[in-house]
Amino acid sequence: MGSAYATAVQDLIDALGRLPGIGPKSAQRIAFHLLKADPEESRRLATAITEAKERVGFCERCFNLSEGPLCTVCSDDRRDAHVVCVVEEPRDVVAIERTREFKGRYHVLQGAIDHLQGVGPEQLRIRELLARIGEEQVAEVIICTNPNLEGEATALYLTKVLDMPGLTVSRIASGLPVGGDLEYADELTLGRALEGRRVVGGAGAGDPAAG
Repeated sequence: MGSAYATAVQDLIDALGRLPGIGPKSAQRIAFHLLKADPEESRRLATAITEAKERVGFCERCFNLSEGPLCTVCSDDRRDAHVVCVVEEPRDVVAIERTREFKGRYHVLQGAIDHLQGVGPEQLRIRELLARIGEEQVAEVIICTNPNLEGEATALYLTKVLDMPGLTVSRIASGLPVGGDLEYADELTLGRALEGRRVVGGAGAGDPAAG
């Protein structure tokens, strides 16, 4: 049975429906909103998407989103280069920055270990993280992956590969809902999880005062 909508409308609904978190009904509502809205609003949205794709890439150092070779965090000399917070996606950087608790730098893995989806350590930015530790004299790595199966598997793997002299490896404290995402945590909860991080490996392992 064919679609009840004109081809162009159905194509728009289908394109919106492929976006994460947008189901068929939401895609339909957004499409109808855009079609009813002032043409200038639709043009602004189309231009914003096109310009973002053209101008935004990944930071050469941490793989956060950036409009230049380095992102705004890596370009800030006031940040503590000796402490690196490892996250899964750029959106997690935004969540942690909202807390105003973290003054170091980041490393974005661009995903998490998920063997069911064919994502292993070699698909993540782990090699680049290991290189940074020596080059930037990193003293502590804070593992801040999501509290779900994929995030925990990634954290466990990182704890093993980061077991090296002179490096403290810590993990954000519990308190975040299991199975959730960092981006949905409120600033206070995430800030406390960051402050209460526990040492899980490296030079500080076994030292209650570390971290």
